[in-house]
Amino acid sequence: MTVRRRKKVVKQRGSKTHGWGSKKKHRGAGSRGGRGNAGLMKHKKTWMVVNQPSHFGRTGFIVPKKKKEKAITLRDISLIIEKLGLKEFDASKFGFDKILSNGKLTISGLTIKAKKFSAKAKQKIEEMGGKVIEG
Repeated sequence: MTVRRRKKVVKQRGSKTHGWGSKKKHRGAGSRGGRGNAGLMKHKKTWMVVNQPSHFGRTGFIVPKKKKEKAITLRDISLIIEKLGLKEFDASKFGFDKILSNGKLTISGLTIKAKKFSAKAKQKIEEMGGKVIEG
């Protein structure tokens, strides 16, 4: 194997293009229309549609939103019952899922229906002589 005595650059002194053809070649990313994925929505759009149709857009799964329980307190229930003059309170008719124990019931002997009750709320309702219907 022979050793190259002179470097290639030295050999190409005086050459305008150093073996790269046209004058505008080998000048950064200008001859490529930008570096990397630049221009995929502009001048390289047809290339992208043909070769990488799934490049843009979202993939994967969607986390389902958790439904929050709407709660109402015993204080609010007693205010509603006093205004409307009810003997039974159905929480689902008013758009509530759970009964909380904040406040006191002012009326005794109430029947309260709801999907869920807190432990203290059950206790307070039964102390006032009321009934708890869960479900």
